[in-house]
Amino acid sequence: MEQCLFCRIVAGEIPAEIVHRDENVVVFRDINPQAPVHLLAIPTKHIARLTQPEAADGAMLSQIFSVIQKMATIEGLDEGFRVVTNCGDNAGQTVHHLHFHILGKRCLSWPPG
Repeated sequence: MEQCLFCRIVAGEIPAEIVHRDENVVVFRDINPQAPVHLLAIPTKHIARLTQPEAADGAMLSQIFSVIQKMATIEGLDEGFRVVTNCGDNAGQTVHHLHFHILGKRCLSWPPG
């Protein structure tokens, strides 16, 4: 997916402040943070949205959540944090590559926007 912004970040074609990288997961700081800590966790494999992973992607999805836990600890989010994914245009998904926002270090209200 050569036009996908996040695929280009994974490939190193677009700079990002990467805080974690392994074979299956990349985590980087959001360039438009909505909280003092705002990270994006993405699979290295292009999956357009939450409804599109296949059964074979189960281990990778599990790994993403393990990495999210690790990043929450590293970032000192022991007071609480939120993990958000938007699925589709009507939900606010602007980059069509599965990604999870990790938000913390401020009080997050409910319900969200």
